[in-house]
Amino acid sequence: MSGSSAVSGAAPCRFAHYFVICGIDTETGLEPDELAGMITEFEGENFEQSPLKRTFKSKVLARYPENVEWNPFDQDAVNMLCMPKGLSFRTQADQREPRFHSFIITKEDGSRTYGFVHTFYEEVTSPQICSAMQTLYQMHNAEHADSPTSSSASSSSPLCLITPIPFMHACRHFLSQLHRAVTAPTAPPLPLESYVHNILYEVPLPAPGRTLKFHGVYEPIVCQRPGLGELPLADFPLAEAFTLLGVENLVQVFTCTLLEMQILLYSQDYQRLMTVAEGITTLLFPFQWQHVYVPILPASLLHFLDAPVPYLMGLQSKEGTDRSKLELPQEANLCFVDIDNHYIELPEDFPHFPNKTEFIQELSEVLLSFGISANAGAPPRTRGSPGSNPSTPSRERKTVALRQLEDDGRNGNLAGEELAVLELLQGNATLERLQALTKRTGVTVARVDALRAGVKAQVTDRQGGRTAAEEEELRNAKLNVQLREVFASRFTTMFADYEAFVIQSAPDLESWLTNREQMHNFDKASFLSDQPEPYLPFLSHFIETQMFATFIDNKIMSQWEEKEPLLRVFDARIDKARLYNVRAPSLRSSSYQRCSILKESAQAIEQRLMKIDHTAIHPHLLDMKIGQGKYEQGFFPKLQADVLNTGPTNNKWSHRTATAQRRKDRHRQQTEHLNLDNDLKEKYMQEARSLGKNLRQPKLSDLSPAVIAQTNWKFVEGLLKECRMKTKRMLVEKMGREAVELGHGEANITGLEENTLIASLCDLLERIWSHGLQVKQGKSALWSHPAALPGPRGERRKSDSSISMPSLRVSLIQDMRHIQSMSEIKTDVGRARAWIRLSLEKKLLSQHLKQLLSRQALTKKLYKRYAFLRCEEEKEQFLFHLLSLNAVDYFCFTSVFTTIMIPYRVVIIPIKKLSNAMTTSNPWVCVSGELGDSGIMQIPKNVLEMTFDCQNLGKLTTVQLGHDNAGLLAKWLVDCVMVRNEITGHTYRFPCGRWLGKGVDDGSLERVLIGELVVPNGEEDSGRGCRTPPLQRSPSQIRRIKPTSAQIQEAIGEAVNNIVKHFHKPEKERGSLTVLLCGENSLVTALEQFFHHGFKSARLFQKTVNYLIWFFKLIKNIGKDGKFQLLVCLGARDRLLPQWLPLLVECPVILRMYEDTALLRDRTTVTALIGVLETLHDFPITLESSLVKGIDL
Repeated sequence: MSGSSAVSGAAPCRFAHYFVICGIDTETGLEPDELAGMITEFEGENFEQSPLKRTFKSKVLARYPENVEWNPFDQDAVNMLCMPKGLSFRTQADQREPRFHSFIITKEDGSRTYGFVHTFYEEVTSPQICSAMQTLYQMHNAEHADSPTSSSASSSSPLCLITPIPFMHACRHFLSQLHRAVTAPTAPPLPLESYVHNILYEVPLPAPGRTLKFHGVYEPIVCQRPGLGELPLADFPLAEAFTLLGVENLVQVFTCTLLEMQILLYSQDYQRLMTVAEGITTLLFPFQWQHVYVPILPASLLHFLDAPVPYLMGLQSKEGTDRSKLELPQEANLCFVDIDNHYIELPEDFPHFPNKTEFIQELSEVLLSFGISANAGAPPRTRGSPGSNPSTPSRERKTVALRQLEDDGRNGNLAGEELAVLELLQGNATLERLQALTKRTGVTVARVDALRAGVKAQVTDRQGGRTAAEEEELRNAKLNVQLREVFASRFTTMFADYEAFVIQSAPDLESWLTNREQMHNFDKASFLSDQPEPYLPFLSHFIETQMFATFIDNKIMSQWEEKEPLLRVFDARIDKARLYNVRAPSLRSSSYQRCSILKESAQAIEQRLMKIDHTAIHPHLLDMKIGQGKYEQGFFPKLQADVLNTGPTNNKWSHRTATAQRRKDRHRQQTEHLNLDNDLKEKYMQEARSLGKNLRQPKLSDLSPAVIAQTNWKFVEGLLKECRMKTKRMLVEKMGREAVELGHGEANITGLEENTLIASLCDLLERIWSHGLQVKQGKSALWSHPAALPGPRGERRKSDSSISMPSLRVSLIQDMRHIQSMSEIKTDVGRARAWIRLSLEKKLLSQHLKQLLSRQALTKKLYKRYAFLRCEEEKEQFLFHLLSLNAVDYFCFTSVFTTIMIPYRVVIIPIKKLSNAMTTSNPWVCVSGELGDSGIMQIPKNVLEMTFDCQNLGKLTTVQLGHDNAGLLAKWLVDCVMVRNEITGHTYRFPCGRWLGKGVDDGSLERVLIGELVVPNGEEDSGRGCRTPPLQRSPSQIRRIKPTSAQIQEAIGEAVNNIVKHFHKPEKERGSLTVLLCGENSLVTALEQFFHHGFKSARLFQKTVNYLIWFFKLIKNIGKDGKFQLLVCLGARDRLLPQWLPLLVECPVILRMYEDTALLRDRTTVTALIGVLETLHDFPITLESSLVKGIDL
């Protein structure tokens, strides 16, 4: 069987799998633990320590049983986690109170085993150990002139229970009572073997939805397990996690966990690390943490912090250690949680959890209802374990025993019929509705009311007999479930309709697993478009995580397999919410919906504790050899292995469980035989589940150099795979959008998604540059790397060889200087991300990174041998994957840093063949983009090139070019205008091909030119054929081919349709409306063709145009074409175009100017045109200032 079966409950249902004793090995003697001693070097301390402060190797002294088939014993991992800092010594002058902590072992397949450790100090009696300690003291005192210490020493001795399910409170009580039995002045009622044997072999796991009572040395212990339809078990106190961090901090850490960032918990107390880690992962329901999870990181495993993957780890701090001395391998994407000092450090660019303020308010109210302040400091540290009194008076023992007998008689193995009936009635939605209906009609349901009253009396009875410790546990359990319900309610609200966006594309499981990597399982763009605007920053990041992908995979596989337990509970909650809201689905809004089942969830906990469903067999005398295991106060005896390594064979519950297990195994084998070969299926399943993941969990048990090297090699492979998948996703999504612009299909990426993918790429590059770094230089490994490179050396890169725009120098260092000069960015991490965005936009990311890594001597100096950047083959593949991104155009720098100052260069290209290329007038230019315009700038006479600094204009759209008609040569024939962003290198060409001057062409002194992005000649080899389609440009003057009436009507319809589609896009993705109004194939062009159709002569048509624009005569600088363009734009903006057309048709001069076949004289066509133009009335058309000229109709 696999390890996961033990966790899932398919393995035999024993409460505990192992009982373990660790400590000092008297045979091998004292051995310094060099690996554990690394923690002092890691925290920046190098002074020599006293022998009592040093760490020594510990050993698993005994374990019972030797091995369990379904959960093999991992000796190294258990030893390491029982004493994460190694074996320690104490004198009588030191504090020697027992400590409790728990740990978790996560296997490579993701299954978990829990350990619970009670550590006490036992006096060292071995002469060999005492002699060795005395020698160490003498050597230390000789070097430091300290006074010798003569007091006896005690060594740490952990007792540990290994369990499949985290019943933390029950295990803590049991181990505490074992310790009390050892330290009590009188021997326990039975040998300790009886109690250990009982919990290992005779105490079963409680069934789902049931409560179990078993017996410790002195007191009974009760534990309960949630039902199949409830939230899974969570026995770690959430109240403590909230109290330690505060509500807001915990919500922030929870958000980091959801977004799969690197999270490092930091505390002196092991149990605090475990409580916070388990608390946070518990709150993720219905999602599960998919990455490295080590809540207690042993000192010997500090190299795990170098892992370039998301992780959740806990590191024990040393008393008095300053945070600034803690040197972490990477911090660019790190959430650092200092539990003891109640503060956190968050990564940059951190999106908030939706409705964060209202969410925190609801959590605070739940805490306050239990008397806990939402912003309370850390509670006083309690070192004693529950019930730590050394002895129990005989009368009290008799009272306890009598109460146990009463409890057994009333609530033991006998069925509680009344409570069962009441649970059935309360848990049935149909019966609840019928009961509510009968009450409204005046009918009383006497039987149900009597049942409720009787059960309430039993509750009161039971409460009267509960101890203070039991009351405290009940209170913690009720608070736990209410806090978890608030979190679960948020996910139920946010993902209530997630099923509608799941793509079920495979006919069977085999084909789905085979093609998993090529399939899209979730319609992310449609899902995001259906969400409230405030939710998008968080959700766009979250749906890219591995935990969400796994959740969707489980949903798809549930159509062929049994539903995953968390998914089953979550879907049931969504179905229940729909059942109670049958009138209409709630509209998408950002209004906060509070959890409505807090009271019911707490009542379910209390009702379960009120009725003990099963009482385990009492501990009893075993068939033991007389004389062994003799009681000696203060020392844990050596237990008899022969009675603890095998369990009884006549347990009814274990027999039933084994039979059920065999039945399940037979069914599973039959299913596998019918569906798919088992080995092939397992292979596909592992591959499908591992998509997008790195190494799930490094091994804790084997620390040999070969295993560490293998672990790092898996990290390298995981990083390369992640890079391949991210670049592929970016290409596929971007090209999908370009296909839409080319007229194929629908868009499947939004600007928000694109930004999320690029941010994810930035995070990946930071993790790659941090992996295996020898000495950390700053917060960002990527930004600090180029500091060692020589000065700027660049190559010239022309925008277009046929245009006389000066070439732009391409330089990695120059780009970094541009970023360095941006005062808006304050941190190295922010600068690194800005530099990645700039390089990606310039299509130089792969080239720049290749240059960074070109100096192999520097790379060897900066990185360890196992680092990703020193694996030559993987590094080449990585750069190749990044090179593929050059196939598409990104504006990820321009669109994000909108407030920075950018230098622009303008070059005016006249038609050189003509002698009057130079003009005597005073020219001016105004450059406009999606984010604003430069304002009118005068161009020095006889100068065709100028530069100016301006706040980021975004993508450039139009250029206004004109002159004041002064001097003798006031006519100007311009071919085009070129404008270049000097930081990004983007060059725009604005075609003109027209005269500017009075008496030539249409007499215009100024023109509005529409731009197109120019592709540099050097890009043919880097995906030019796949690039983003060019923007439309200014319409040319000469149209030699006369379009037919059908083509003109089609052009008008297409132009109007493009404007409508423009407004149906999200506002941040619409682009320029000016292009659709005035560019080629635009509304102005189509209407001009409409008015041009069927006119009798060009001269008459010019008169028509004059007639249309008579009221623009005051605007003297614009020619006839410009005035017609202005007329159409203003008419569209002010919704007047459909009103003007009937007036033109009725005008008598139209009969003389147009032929009978003209479109303008066809009333049916005119009526259809009016209908088409009226569709624009639904949209708020806003014109650029370059088009409006300050005119308001």
